[in-house]
Amino acid sequence: MSISFVRIDDRVIHGQLITRWAKELPCDGIVAIDDAVAADPLLSSVMKGAVSDTKVWLFDTATAIEKLPKVIASEKRYFVIGKSPLTLQRIEQAGISLKNSNGKINVGPMSARANTTTIGPNQSVTAEEAAAFEWLTAQGHSIEFRLVPDASFYRWQDARQKLK
Repeated sequence: MSISFVRIDDRVIHGQLITRWAKELPCDGIVAIDDAVAADPLLSSVMKGAVSDTKVWLFDTATAIEKLPKVIASEKRYFVIGKSPLTLQRIEQAGISLKNSNGKINVGPMSARANTTTIGPNQSVTAEEAAAFEWLTAQGHSIEFRLVPDASFYRWQDARQKLK
């Protein structure tokens, strides 16, 4: 399988991803998906510049739906990173499975914003994002909230209790 890691991270690409996760897990390239980031040439350039020795693609959701089948068919190993669980839900609803070898979706930072509930350290969700996590879980994904590889984690099944 060519997807070695799937992550949700509101910072998309940043130093922690490169210095910690990419060193821990096999990665030949990174596919980052977010409509706003892909539409902003300056932000795209900054994110690509954060990675020196790994190929990076920044796609909007529609382009990701078009290109991901080729990525998945590849012999190389790719990280797939979405800024939001809604992005990953849209991709899977288009018929593209983001299942990796361990069946997990890792969730990194999701900063507090308007209308969010804090469910963990630096992790807050809206009702719409919570529904997307429920949907992804129903598709067989294990949702694991872990900021860095050696940190403790909790699962969506535990986090959703905080929304009641």
